[in-house]
Amino acid sequence: SKQKNIPFWQVILEDDCKERMVSPEQSKKELMAMYQAMKEADAAYDAKQKSRSGMVGGNGQLFHDAVVSGKTICGPVIASAIEKALKMGESNACMKRIVAAPTAGACGVVPAVYLTLQEQRQIDERMLEAMYIASGVGGVIANRAFLAGAAGGCQAEIGSASSMAAAGAVYLAGGDTEAIIHAAAMAMKNLLGLACDPVAGLVEVPCVKRNVVGAVNALSAADMALAGVRSIIPPDEVFDAMRSVGISLPEAIRETGKGGLAATTTGQKIAQGLQHE
Repeated sequence: SKQKNIPFWQVILEDDCKERMVSPEQSKKELMAMYQAMKEADAAYDAKQKSRSGMVGGNGQLFHDAVVSGKTICGPVIASAIEKALKMGESNACMKRIVAAPTAGACGVVPAVYLTLQEQRQIDERMLEAMYIASGVGGVIANRAFLAGAAGGCQAEIGSASSMAAAGAVYLAGGDTEAIIHAAAMAMKNLLGLACDPVAGLVEVPCVKRNVVGAVNALSAADMALAGVRSIIPPDEVFDAMRSVGISLPEAIRETGKGGLAATTTGQKIAQGLQHE
């Protein structure tokens, strides 16, 4: 893309049109509808709603209240990303409408970063282009590795979402293609080996709070890339490493609900309690 001087997002748009045999207008319309759905899901958060298990719900509001009262350590961008990631993850657990980006379990990462940057920096016209950046990075990861926790652990879900969000954040802040792909690589490197260990097999604990980690990690990787920091391991090799790590993860920490936090005393008690309901 550098040689032809075509922007990175445009390359991804062209690929999408070729692959799915749709017009650029159709492609843009569909992606914009997804971004709109992210905005709507954030706006429609209901603090009173709890998931059926009772484990998830209300934390987005708790965090919002802490931000408003000035109790948070983090600055406004990070605090907003944390709040939005919690809200989106909770909405998913409460069966509300969300965008799988790239999966439902990791649905809070990209919206938390993108909606925050749009609000804090008054960016409008480039949000669609940033969506192409995220989907392009997600496509590369899907081709080289995987996006499902059952296949590669949570690194494949939250790790991939964090890579996608980091890349888009760099683009929105004016970074070039090199910075974009290195941000994606650094975000993934930080989450290599992340277990997928849902308590009682539900996409609730620890999934919702891991969306927060994915969002904050994306912003830190984006800032490093924008500052000129580069990944010593090339981005493609980082995604290949994620694949090999995922393959070597034990089955117990690949979405089976048998290992990690799901296997703790409390995790097992919760699972048994839900079975008896």
